[in-house]
Amino acid sequence: MNVFVSDEQDIEVNGAALVAMAERVLVAEELPDDTQMSIILVDEVASEQYNQRFMNRDGPTDVLAFPIEERNPGMVSARPPNSPPINLGDIFICPTVVIKQARELGVTLGTELALIVTHGILHLLGWHHDDEAGAAAMADRERELLESAGFDRV
Repeated sequence: MNVFVSDEQDIEVNGAALVAMAERVLVAEELPDDTQMSIILVDEVASEQYNQRFMNRDGPTDVLAFPIEERNPGMVSARPPNSPPINLGDIFICPTVVIKQARELGVTLGTELALIVTHGILHLLGWHHDDEAGAAAMADRERELLESAGFDRV
């Protein structure tokens, strides 16, 4: 797996832990070994700007996912031999928002970041929580992935 992390903010975050969680999710979702994606850590100003521009929502948010292409949850596209690696897209995480959420929920920052990485990747893979059924299915998959990684968050 090729997970690129770009840190464009001032809060200290364990990038290796983000990569490890992302890789765990990608392996569990049975993606090819050369799958690519990016995690970009941003401050609240950038998060708010992206949230307004792309989601038409006010305020900063914990995570935004920008898939390269639409996917169906649980479905990995077959790739012709010698074709380029799958590039899932980018997830933008705002650590200051995640820290606030972790405090409100009484969980560690590491646990909340594991959920946020998982949540963002599932969005890249076509999972959505636009309706009750989708939200329940996504929450179940997040729970399974976090539990398999040793986290008890959802």
